[in-house]
Order: sequence, then C-alpha cells, then structure tokens
Amino acid sequence: MIIAVDFDGTIVEHRYPEIGKEIPFATETLKLLIAEKHKLILWTVREGELLDNALDWCHEHGIEFYAVNQDYPEEKKVDKGFSRKLKADLFIDDRNLGGLPHWGIIYRMIHENRAYEPFVAQRQSYAAKKSWLERCFGIGRNRYHR
Repeated sequence: MIIAVDFDGTIVEHRYPEIGKEIPFATETLKLLIAEKHKLILWTVREGELLDNALDWCHEHGIEFYAVNQDYPEEKKVDKGFSRKLKADLFIDDRNLGGLPHWGIIYRMIHENRAYEPFVAQRQSYAAKKSWLERCFGIGRNRYHR
C-alpha cells in the first residue's frame, strides 16, 4: 500500500515549529511497515528548513520515506495550480475523524487488512464489562467488594 503519514501530532507530539517527543511506538510501527514493503510518504505542512528538520529527525530514528509531500520521488512540482493532494491508499493523521488510534492498532489494521470498527467494538465491549466505578474512576471491584 501507499501510506501518507503526517508528522506533527502523528509521529511526534505537537510542538510546531519545534519537534516534539516521539509518540510511543510511532517509529517502530513505521519501520515495520517499511519492512513489509509499504511505500510511506511523509505528508506534512512543513516546508523549507522546518521540513529538513523533520526529515533529519526521521532519518536519525531510522525512517526513510518513499516520497515527501508528493506522490513519488521524481514528481515535478508546478507552482501554479499544483495540488498537494496525494494518491495514497491510506492516510495516517491525528486530525482525522476520531483522532489518532494507538500505533499498535494502526499496525494491526494495516497488517491484518482490518477496519477500525472491530477495534472500537472490542474496546467498548471491554469497557461495558467494567462497573460504573471502574469506568469513571478506575476503581476496581476487588478493592471494595470482597
């Protein structure tokens, strides 16, 4: 698959124009996807020096993208009328509807070719098994009920 990946808020915490701390398991997951022959495109609003900084950070963490802000590495940018809309199979971005799932779930969705809904249903099923106190306050049954 061709997968477009945002940088700020997706790979690292939001600290734009600075670079935030890595979001847990982001780089490990991206490396697994690259090893599985997926083509990753860095898709970010960053340009110029800010983009170079993000690319350097990714390189230092072992992530090399197939392309950056374009469909393929050899694509020629045209100033007038150029659209940065990518032709990707999947977009990983913290600004999508529902927010950014945990990187472990993202990997399983891609690796197992599964939709997000079963993961949400599984989480809701687990939450439904908890008591009201557990769901609201994290207080376990065994703590007060013997």
